Amino acid sequence: MSELNIRSAKVSDLDRCFEIENASYAGEEAATKEKVLKRIETYPEGFLILENKKEIVGFINSGATHKVELSDEEFKELIGHDPHGEHIVIMSVVIHPEYQGKSFTSLLMKHFINAMKEMNKTEIYLICQTELINMYAKYGFVYLGESDSDHGGLSWHEMSLSLSAQQIKSLDAFAVISK
Repeated sequence: MSELNIRSAKVSDLDRCFEIENASYAGEEAATKEKVLKRIETYPEGFLILENKKEIVGFINSGATHKVELSDEEFKELIGHDPHGEHIVIMSVVIHPEYQGKSFTSLLMKHFINAMKEMNKTEIYLICQTELINMYAKYGFVYLGESDSDHGGLSWHEMSLSLSAQQIKSLDAFAVISK
C-alpha cells in the first residue's frame, strides 16, 4: 500500500472530486459540480479528502446544523448549514471505483468520526441505500428507519452515530499511513 494522506478539501480538488462523485453514484444521485464546489468552499473542515501519492482516491463531505432534517434537499446545498451546529450530516462517502475494496472507506470513516469528535460535534447523521446499512453499523451507526428522502428517485434509510464517549466504539485514525 502506498502512502496515504487525509486532509481538508481545497477548491483545486474540485475536478477530481466531481469525477469521483460521477463515477461512483448513478444518475441524479450524484451531486452537481456546483454543489461539490459549494461544499468545499463553505465547510472544508467537513470535507475530507483521502489521497495517495498519485491522486485523490476518495472523500467524505458533510454539513453542520443545530436541527437535523435528513430529507431536506436544500441542505445538500448547505442551506441551513451552521459551522457551529452540533450535528453533522454526511452527504457523500465515496471511493473511486478503481480503489474500492482496499479498506479506504474504513480508514476515511474512522478518521472523519474522530475529527468530528475533536470538533465537539455530538452526533453524525446520514442516509444510505439498503445494502450499506450493515457497513455503517460497523462504525457504530444506529438504524433510525426509512427516510422521507427520495433523492435521485431512490428510497433511503436514516442512520445516526452518537459521539458521546461512552457510546462510540474506539476507533483508530491515522492522518498518514505507510506500508
